[in-house]
Amino acid sequence: MASHRRPKQITKSRARAGVITAAAATAVALGASTANAQPSASSVKSKLDKLNEQAEAANEKYLGAQEKEKAGQKEVNRLQDQVAAQQAKLNKLQDQIGQIAAAQYRSGGIDPTVQLMLSTHPDQFLDKAQAMDHLSAQQEEAVREMAAQKKVVDGKRQAAEAKLASLDKVTKQAASDKKDLQTKVHAAQKLLNSLTAQQRQQMQQQENSSAASSASKVTNVPASGRAGAALAAAKAELGKPYVYGATGPGSFDCSGLMQWAWRAAGVSLPRTSQAQASAGTRIGSLSQAQPGDLIVFYSGASHVGMYVGNGMIIHAPHTGAVVRYESASVMPIYDIVRPG
Repeated sequence: MASHRRPKQITKSRARAGVITAAAATAVALGASTANAQPSASSVKSKLDKLNEQAEAANEKYLGAQEKEKAGQKEVNRLQDQVAAQQAKLNKLQDQIGQIAAAQYRSGGIDPTVQLMLSTHPDQFLDKAQAMDHLSAQQEEAVREMAAQKKVVDGKRQAAEAKLASLDKVTKQAASDKKDLQTKVHAAQKLLNSLTAQQRQQMQQQENSSAASSASKVTNVPASGRAGAALAAAKAELGKPYVYGATGPGSFDCSGLMQWAWRAAGVSLPRTSQAQASAGTRIGSLSQAQPGDLIVFYSGASHVGMYVGNGMIIHAPHTGAVVRYESASVMPIYDIVRPG
């Protein structure tokens, strides 16, 4: 008689363990696949364009802080020179009063009023009107002049100290802006490094093709006078590399190129794109723009190029690129300015 054994029962816990093991294996396989996947060149370019935009905004902000720092230091130096000059005058007056005191001492003692004259607070002495009755006209004039001079010195010194405190804040802001710029540049470089050599080459070819297409759309729109000279100077720099903070002649950032070109035309532009947005006559629309006009881009006025006609600009785009032609429509226009 054959025995009938019941099949071994599979417990719920064992079944669950099997499911978990299978899921884990699938997750590992998917993770390995994801880790090995390379980002597409198009997705990286989109992210890189955004990072370059942010980096250039940080660059212009840093440059602006640097300009404020330079101006602040110049003002501090001027005020300190004034303090030194006024202090020299005060010392001379004090010497004169000292000579009066010495003369009195030789004649039998120093008058108490002259002792007050030698105090560090001659203005307080002048408030003692009754003391003036004991002074000669020469002494009274000397004391009044010294008191006035001391007020000037104190005022200049306070102004210099206030400016120094303000300069310290500007210097710290410049350091913060520089750190922000370096962070953005590092992020862009890290993103580029994530591409394979083939993808980088493909991206470069696309950019070169786009630049060539833009150059073919540039027409020889007549420009004369200073605008013509500025445009000619900008065109002479085609192909020069973009470098943060560069103002030529070997490399440029966006505002550095505009400053360089217009300087060749005898016009001094401020250093940053934000400041250049206010450096001339505002033009209503692109249809009214003329060759040589500055086209300022983005809501923060963080990029600038020069109009060359036919809807095109010449500019220093971003790190890794060179001075080139491009359509003005590839970026949102913030303002149009005519220098001169």
